[in-house]
Amino acid sequence: MHHAKDVVRLSTLSNPPHNPPDRLLNNATPPAGYYPGRAPFDAYGNGGFRFASMSHRGSLLALPSGVWAWEPAGPADITLASFTRVFAEPRGRDFQFLLLGTGARQVFPTAEVRRAFADVGIGLEIMTTGAACRTYNVLLAEGRPVGAALLFVP
Repeated sequence: MHHAKDVVRLSTLSNPPHNPPDRLLNNATPPAGYYPGRAPFDAYGNGGFRFASMSHRGSLLALPSGVWAWEPAGPADITLASFTRVFAEPRGRDFQFLLLGTGARQVFPTAEVRRAFADVGIGLEIMTTGAACRTYNVLLAEGRPVGAALLFVP
């Protein structure tokens, strides 16, 4: 069991995939809460995540288009609208399924959310945030078409 101030360090990969785009479209300034690339998670806990030599407090979406701050703070906050950015992500060889990390405990989203993922053809795997971080890192290293929606662990 992790204490509130614990940070769980994930083993680092020897050559983690990291592919920030050369530049943003029209040289735009990146929005707050956005990292333009894919990166494995180095640690989670204490209300946030560490990745790409940075830290973030709060929940995250890790998608092929980048890593984004995500509003839900707990499983009860997850609604269909929480996945607008996920559903807008181009599908194909880079994105076919999403790992949903629901915090310290596995909590299934509503039937409406699960049905929406099935309707658009995105696989949805629900697990704890720790399991989702570890699984995401392995699948990312293998070049698999994965994304992650991760609730922070206090």
